[in-house]
Amino acid sequence: MHAPPAPTARLPIASDTDLAWVRQQVRRAAADLGFGLVQQTKLVTAASELARNTLVHGGGGHVEMTTLEEGAARGLRLSFVDNGPGIRDVDLAMTDGYTTGGGLGMGLSGAKRLVQEFTLDSRPGEGTTVTVTDWAAGLPSPRTGAP
Repeated sequence: MHAPPAPTARLPIASDTDLAWVRQQVRRAAADLGFGLVQQTKLVTAASELARNTLVHGGGGHVEMTTLEEGAARGLRLSFVDNGPGIRDVDLAMTDGYTTGGGLGMGLSGAKRLVQEFTLDSRPGEGTTVTVTDWAAGLPSPRTGAP
């Protein structure tokens, strides 16, 4: 049974200052949910790349940050939304090395590798929404038998 959804925080993405704020808020939320340091770093890295894409390629937008609870599991869902030009060829955009902005072309595909769940919805002329979800790793099982 699912717990009622937590309120969603909506953070604007309209400037480089907003990018820094998004990174800080994602790190804080992940830490509060019990994400380990490595997992926090992966999630913040993915969020940073997706927020930058929202600003640079989408002309700005926002991120919706929602904390999740399913039983004992705790997670964080981030939806990056813009009303920009959209992505004409999603498969090509997800290919390592493909870039339209002069970067390394690892943004979308790299972000996907850093999180547990990744969806991309884009319509040319209407905008793009990229949603990532990550769940805090459970505590390790107690060791048995060994001193």
